[in-house]
Amino acid sequence: MTGRELEFEDRFTTLDRWHPHYLPHWSSRAATAARYTTGDGLVLRIDADQQPWCPEFDGDTRVSGFQTALTQGQSKFRPGLEVREPQEDLRLYTPTYGRFEIRCKAVDDPDCMVALWMIGLEDVPERSAEICVAEIFGKHVYPADTGVGMGVHPFGDPAIKDEFEVVDVPIDGRDFHTYGADWQPGRVDFYVDDELVNTVLQAPDYPMQFQLAVFEFGPERAGRYPKEFEVEWFRAYR
Repeated sequence: MTGRELEFEDRFTTLDRWHPHYLPHWSSRAATAARYTTGDGLVLRIDADQQPWCPEFDGDTRVSGFQTALTQGQSKFRPGLEVREPQEDLRLYTPTYGRFEIRCKAVDDPDCMVALWMIGLEDVPERSAEICVAEIFGKHVYPADTGVGMGVHPFGDPAIKDEFEVVDVPIDGRDFHTYGADWQPGRVDFYVDDELVNTVLQAPDYPMQFQLAVFEFGPERAGRYPKEFEVEWFRAYR
């Protein structure tokens, strides 16, 4: 990989870089605690008895997620949000620029979605953009092709324009594949199995954290449980 040096490969034998909760300030640590197993890799899961993480603001959505930092009031995903349980700030891994990859299996359940994305720390409100490395809905997973969402969202960053698309890639997302983003000043290149599949010619220029999660949407409990998002490794290149 030209110009990039491996900083680390994380197989989740420890959680030194990951906080096993999803945006707990909008709900609570108890309600946002991830369901997971670790070892040589990570499995994030939705169990049949799992309750919505934040019914006041996000309805019936259930989630098991990790994040590499936490700041008070970050990721305002809808208007009218109020902090329900104050949290201590964390900074476990917050790079600026680099190439980042995940090797994982998507979930083909139509009510589920898996994703790896980066968000600004919002230490100032404008530092709030998102780089979505890979977002895969179960309804977009087929044996011969899978729709992989990728791109950037501005949220509160006036320097970023929304530029996101679902790219059809000729893979079976239920198998292990590698999804990556090379983040440089002024551009982000997106890869699937080391093949360049998309580029956006804009990029945040401040530290960002990672979010890694599986979601289940809607009030119905259907299909086989647990709904499992298998991750073999996460790699960071400086």
